[in-house]
Amino acid sequence: MPQYSFRPMTRADLPMFKEWLANDHIAGWWGDPGTEARLVEEDMAEDKVDMRVALCDGAPFAYIQDYNAHAFDAPHYVDQDKDARAIDTFLGDPAFLGQGHGAGYIAARLTELRRSYPTVLTDPDPRNTRAIAAYTRAGFRPLDIRPCEDGDPVQVMIHP
Repeated sequence: MPQYSFRPMTRADLPMFKEWLANDHIAGWWGDPGTEARLVEEDMAEDKVDMRVALCDGAPFAYIQDYNAHAFDAPHYVDQDKDARAIDTFLGDPAFLGQGHGAGYIAARLTELRRSYPTVLTDPDPRNTRAIAAYTRAGFRPLDIRPCEDGDPVQVMIHP
């Protein structure tokens, strides 16, 4: 059984992060790799987002971040608990695709987060069936499809 762990992301991880974002299986779900890396680097200077590199048996293979669901004025979370956490993630290394690792590392991170937070939320694109399936297998359940801050629809999911 794989062992998942999480370490804080550092600036030294940015080249790997950009490389992951350039993979075909992520294209369309996250923005331009350079832009996303700049945004993550800016967030590193603040204390709003907990950014982690996910490791499988010690090997880095995914990115996961969590933050207060209300920190960025996300309208799709407005009716949620004031202490709810939101997560965003992607499995970066394509060698790990199709093996159940997505649900595995998400569930492992949820175990850690649920020790401190009453609710964890996520908001994948409704067309991203691979992400929705991984979140569902990790224990999330869909609430409904709502517009996010830029008006695009997102599938709001909750881990109660």
